[in-house]
Amino acid sequence: MVRNIFNFIRRFPRSAKQRNLITKTLIFILTLYCGVEMVSGQEIVGDTVPNPANTAVELSAPASQDMPEAAAQAYRSQNYKESIALYEELIAQGMADDKVSAQLYYNLGNAYFRDNQLGKAILCYERALLLDPGDGDIRHNLRFAQNRTVDRIDTAANLFLTNWFRGIRNVFSSNQWAITGIILFILFLACVAVYLFIRLLWARKTAFYTGIVILLLMIGANIFAFSQKSERTRKDSAIVMVGAAAVNASPDTNSNQLFELHEGTKVKIRNRDGNWFEIQISDGSIGWIRQQDVDVI
Repeated sequence: MVRNIFNFIRRFPRSAKQRNLITKTLIFILTLYCGVEMVSGQEIVGDTVPNPANTAVELSAPASQDMPEAAAQAYRSQNYKESIALYEELIAQGMADDKVSAQLYYNLGNAYFRDNQLGKAILCYERALLLDPGDGDIRHNLRFAQNRTVDRIDTAANLFLTNWFRGIRNVFSSNQWAITGIILFILFLACVAVYLFIRLLWARKTAFYTGIVILLLMIGANIFAFSQKSERTRKDSAIVMVGAAAVNASPDTNSNQLFELHEGTKVKIRNRDGNWFEIQISDGSIGWIRQQDVDVI
């Protein structure tokens, strides 16, 4: 189709200068179309991340405007069970409107931790981290809570490139990467416009090489955004929620028990069979655990 369009332009009874301008305009439009197709694949989801310094969180949902402050006040008064109930209600209302924030899960995790519910605290911190992987406060509190768990499991070494990719990807959330990709796309269009329509040689060279760099950065931002979104929606990790959970060789209570996990330990879900999960822990060990003993992040 594109070849036919260019053949039509060459046969069009206009001057060479006019045909050249039409060709450049067409290239610019095609570039715009392809870029929009790439960027439009990024979904800006409804979660919002308020300032971590604020304890109370405001929702644009139909929740009462006093409820976040009431939850924060209950926490400050060391009435953690009331604070938990209020934050749980806020999260339920936020989920109905697809506007659950990382800070809400963070605050709920703090309340659970103070109430000595370690498994639920870690679960909330993990969910908060999925929404805002670059938040240092969430990551710090998660590590602090994990240090309170019973299990001490060695972590299998990952490839350097895997750690490098995750390290860069987790600087921003999927929303932030998507917005970065859109900004880079606009800058890329500006470079394309300069290259096509400006006659100054130095300006065209600068726009050409700058555009290549911006294009690579835009592709990277889109890859990171897709990866973040995929990790958030996979639902393939869980936290042990009971004091002690048996991990068996097969999805059967009568099968051999391989090992035991304790509250707060994170597992990766490999498979499902009825009321059982096949899980893998950080040292690579694999077994089957009852669904009722874990909560999916």
